[in-house]
Amino acid sequence: MAEPSRQQSVPSVARQVHLASRPRGWPAPENFAVVEAPVPEPAAGQVLVRNLLMSVDPYMRGRMNDVKSYVPPFRLGAPLDGGAVGEVVVSAADGLRPGDLVLHGLGWREYALVDAGSARVIDPALAPVSAYLGVLGMPGLTAYAGLLEVAGMRPGDTVFVSAAAGAVGSLVGQLARLKGAARVIGSAGSPAKVAHLRALGFDAAFDYHDRPVRESLREAAPDGIDVYFDNVGGDHLEAAISALRPHGRAAICGMISQYNAEEPAAAPRNLALLIGKQLMLRGFLVSSHEGLREQFVTEVSGWVRSGELRYDETVVEGIDAAPAAFLGLLRGENLGKMLVRL
Repeated sequence: MAEPSRQQSVPSVARQVHLASRPRGWPAPENFAVVEAPVPEPAAGQVLVRNLLMSVDPYMRGRMNDVKSYVPPFRLGAPLDGGAVGEVVVSAADGLRPGDLVLHGLGWREYALVDAGSARVIDPALAPVSAYLGVLGMPGLTAYAGLLEVAGMRPGDTVFVSAAAGAVGSLVGQLARLKGAARVIGSAGSPAKVAHLRALGFDAAFDYHDRPVRESLREAAPDGIDVYFDNVGGDHLEAAISALRPHGRAAICGMISQYNAEEPAAAPRNLALLIGKQLMLRGFLVSSHEGLREQFVTEVSGWVRSGELRYDETVVEGIDAAPAAFLGLLRGENLGKMLVRL
């Protein structure tokens, strides 16, 4: 094989974040370990990427448990992984050159050895590179596909979004407005986040700590809702089932209220309403909607450039702070997308 092309010198060791132990209930700092590891040389068809930004996401909590799921659990004593944007520094792959900026799935480390087929070149002229981990990345496509394809939102619908100040929820609400929803309602976890949702164009927003969600939702949507985008589960899902009008639809994206529970959560107590109302509740994985990506990027990047769609980022500095950023995400300390700059 030809000598790999290089852009710059590469250190012999770099830092990674490993899963040191499996959490029981809420994760804690001791469940993580920041370690130094040798920086590998790429083989044919691989590139070495210096990560610039990495993502922390709620779904990662489930992968810390040793249970069978739609994605394998993280391994103990090995680096975690997740979305990252970085710069190719050594290439042994056709079509990728040193200096290319790429999106890939090996975050939680300063340098990543990436198969060329798993790296997607990104265009910094289209949007800031951080956007490819948020509004133009997995969270953005999740919002777009869940609202439009899974829930089938139509102009004139009333839409309710839980965890609406997060990376996905804040985009769902704005997309609903841009697509002609009659009314958009969001729940969030603080007065400041509620005010922020109103600034984003939500017609109504409430703090779920103030009183039972069912009461707040009834006040915000006295005539009911047509679409519910669920990021929370639990009392939010139960309230939405009560509020959904006949033939209402719910896209079940996540259930963050249950991710750290040590005991199984009780199902919503009003599931019988699904029958008489002929409701549709559908879970989904963003990976099943890759066919929408080109349409999604074209449409959403246009709204970002025009200022019609806003996105927020909470950025934490340094790989040593990555575990704290993840724990902060679970506690709701972020506004919009939570990122770590490496």
